[in-house]
Amino acid sequence: MVHFIWEFRVRPDRLPEFERCYTGVDGLWAQLFRKSPGFQGTVLFRDTENPRHFLTIDSWHTVAAQGAMREQFQREYAELELACEALTESETRVGVFVPC
Repeated sequence: MVHFIWEFRVRPDRLPEFERCYTGVDGLWAQLFRKSPGFQGTVLFRDTENPRHFLTIDSWHTVAAQGAMREQFQREYAELELACEALTESETRVGVFVPC
């Protein structure tokens, strides 16, 4: 299993919308990812010291499975990415991690 980790700084007036897009199985990203058999789940973490600072961890069977989803659902991925872009001040890919 591999974990794709992203860091976000959310615009103060967009917190509820951001959480709807990124939280759990009902989040818009999880709904898209679930269309792919390689998706294992996603978790949203909020910083206890800064309520506008978040991490997401998206878990996949393999890096290739995540890549296949992006290729297969390229249009939907791009549309959702564009829609969610307005919710954040910054978005950073932290990296792709595997258990030791």
